[in-house]
Amino acid sequence: MILSRTLAKALLASAAITAVGFTAARADDADYLAKAKAYLANVASPVTKWDGPTTGAKGVGKKLIAIVSTDQRNGGAQGAGDGAAEAAKALGWDVRLLDGQGTVPGHATALQQAIAMKPDGILNVGIDSKEQQPILEQAASLGIKVVGWHAGPAPGPIDGIPAVLTNVTTDPSEVAKSAGLEAVVKSQGGDCGVILFTDSIYAIATAKTNAERAAVEGYSKCKVLEVADTPIADLSNRMGQLTTSLLAKYGKKWTYSLAVNDLYYDFSAPSLQVAGVDPANGFPQQISAGDGSVPAFKRIRDKQYQIATVAEPLNQQGWIMIDEMNRALAGQKPSGFVPHVHLFTADNVDKDGGAENKFDPGNGYRDEYKKIWGVK
Repeated sequence: MILSRTLAKALLASAAITAVGFTAARADDADYLAKAKAYLANVASPVTKWDGPTTGAKGVGKKLIAIVSTDQRNGGAQGAGDGAAEAAKALGWDVRLLDGQGTVPGHATALQQAIAMKPDGILNVGIDSKEQQPILEQAASLGIKVVGWHAGPAPGPIDGIPAVLTNVTTDPSEVAKSAGLEAVVKSQGGDCGVILFTDSIYAIATAKTNAERAAVEGYSKCKVLEVADTPIADLSNRMGQLTTSLLAKYGKKWTYSLAVNDLYYDFSAPSLQVAGVDPANGFPQQISAGDGSVPAFKRIRDKQYQIATVAEPLNQQGWIMIDEMNRALAGQKPSGFVPHVHLFTADNVDKDGGAENKFDPGNGYRDEYKKIWGVK
């Protein structure tokens, strides 16, 4: 079942305003701000140590895996899929890529085509599992193993959908909290008005938006002006006019934008430019709670209408998906590994793979997984 936008908006409006590790009480803004700064310093620090699994299943031999992408125009899904293809090659597996083209019918068609290939496993890359639950259950009933990426609201097994053995993602609440606290800290203790951009058809987007709101409203001088719920698949047509309308509605009250991924800002920048917003220092300033796309890194580096992204380690997550699939095919339980979140700003944009416009941690994950699998 697809989560209706009306229901999703009600859930967003009624969500408890609680940020993990932070109090929602407004008695001490100075303490909240100090904790926010310490938290951000940690999530922006270099990632050099492997903290993932060191044991698991040896490579199970040649297999056929279908990678079903929500939309190959989405940099996150593309990056995670590319990482999975790279890891599968290391195991000697065959891979087929299918593009869901960002629509519900497209997702269904791509998954049905994947099932028709009779693969050993399907990687559901970015398609909300509730949306396509009957087809995923069909795959599982045929003995096809299913592993997801951003296929549900949290890492690990997805409640009520046993067909998906595990969902690979950073903790969306931590990703979103990082983005929200960046807006709070950048406001330098002054007032800030925030617009949250989301797509409530995706459970993970709703989870992120709730956590963004919690982080922002935990500080008394910051408030959420509006939750702008607009489809990711149609941003190229909608985001420009939406940006113009919001500028007219809120004017200088709108100081920060928080979006559930970078794609929103691919299409807001032209409208901001037409409105005369300074690309480096003007308002609203834009922060993304994922995924760390190539255009996002370029915007941050060039100081062009984006100041931060909480990037996913997309290529590493592709390797995680393949490791989880290998464990499933070997009859083992998922590893449960959840990679840490990482904040990129102009201060660290060329570190941790950022120089190549991606978050690719220098923690040796490729070699670590090859050791587990017993391959070179």
